[in-house]
Amino acid sequence: MSLVARDLGVELDRRRVLSGVSVEVRSGEVLGLIGPNGAGKSTLLRALGGLVRPTTGEVAIDGSRLTSLRPRERAARVAYVAQDTAAAADVTAAELVRMGRYAHRRRLSRSDAADEEIVRDALEAVGVAHLAERAVPSLSGGERQLVQIARALAQRAVTLLLDEPTSALDVRHQLRVFEILRARADAGVGVAVVLHDLNDASRYCDRLAVLHDGRLVAHGTPESVLTPQRIADVYRIMATVDADAFGYPHIHPTAAHRMPRSAALTGRAP
Repeated sequence: MSLVARDLGVELDRRRVLSGVSVEVRSGEVLGLIGPNGAGKSTLLRALGGLVRPTTGEVAIDGSRLTSLRPRERAARVAYVAQDTAAAADVTAAELVRMGRYAHRRRLSRSDAADEEIVRDALEAVGVAHLAERAVPSLSGGERQLVQIARALAQRAVTLLLDEPTSALDVRHQLRVFEILRARADAGVGVAVVLHDLNDASRYCDRLAVLHDGRLVAHGTPESVLTPQRIADVYRIMATVDADAFGYPHIHPTAAHRMPRSAALTGRAP
């Protein structure tokens, strides 16, 4: 099963945010969405989740247009974790995670024992079981982020979409989240994640999609994408790239600089 965006274009406030973007979130893989601030990564992720209506192109999952699915059907297939984890309601952590089971319950039915076990497992997986009865607004930003990830895990969707899921986390919890995402992909789930840390993208992603000015400018394995020239073109920095102890590309930024924009950014993605 895969979630596919074809020739996607999005306008927000009369401004073109995405143009002609085609990407695929494949079962069993982690796709990293990378690029500088304002490149369109979060908008692309929201479009993949059906939260932004494309101006052009379409998003389909397993051959069905996302816009043709009812909210409950879509929730059973796609789980989304936003970058902004501010609590919209005064609920406990367990109650928020329990919302992830909505797509799997009959209308107006209550959680059953199986649902409660899934909720507990999700809270334990991200290390916040001890916060189950705490009100979400009382939690720290990192704790709220973990609870939202637990909610997405409890959803048991076939595709996980996460926008900078480790931005508020300490190093230990960052590693824990990446290990969970890697394990979910290994179990057959399709994962797409917006990342700013290129070394995290290199180590934990199977493929990378590089966005710049709303366009896809590169797409492929970390080894093929994370080259010094492309990093210079996209991020406007100088960097060296070597292999870390595990053989993954490791990026060493050396200096910010200004340089003429490469033709690679005005042409089609390689």
